[in-house]
Amino acid sequence: MNQDSPELKVLIAREEIAQAVQRIAGEVKKDLLGTNPVVIGILKGSIFFLADLIHALEMPLQVELVSLSSYGSSTETSGQVKMKMGISGSITGRAVLVVEDIIDTGITVNYLMKYLRRKNPRLLKLCCLLDKPERRKVAVTVDYVGFTIPDKFVVGYGMDWDEKYRYLRDIYFIGD
Repeated sequence: MNQDSPELKVLIAREEIAQAVQRIAGEVKKDLLGTNPVVIGILKGSIFFLADLIHALEMPLQVELVSLSSYGSSTETSGQVKMKMGISGSITGRAVLVVEDIIDTGITVNYLMKYLRRKNPRLLKLCCLLDKPERRKVAVTVDYVGFTIPDKFVVGYGMDWDEKYRYLRDIYFIGD
């Protein structure tokens, strides 16, 4: 595949994304309203989804960001997760919502959820915009899902391929 000019095809249009964000926000509000949750976004891919979801939640919350890596410049996970930046505040006894752009193998998010459980939150929920269950290598329980998608490499709406295509407002898949 030529990285300079791959063929991009729309998988999910921005209007569908917006509707999914509103639906997820409604589900989260039912579960977490009044808890002043800590919302933890996983950098860098979740930034667009995280911002849109926070706006749609319209409730008091605290935001934390973490940075993990398992891909590098490849389209395949290395299987080795590195915590580049952890949370800065305490989540002990708090309701926590983890916001991820996409869950495929589950390796990265499983690593993070184990890390967060050791910090003793009262409640720990996981939310993702895109779920690719057919790629799972480890079991992951996802509480809120925007879309279940086929095994295709996707970019746009914050997701990248070697730091390219994050800016796209729709979600595209690369190739056929």
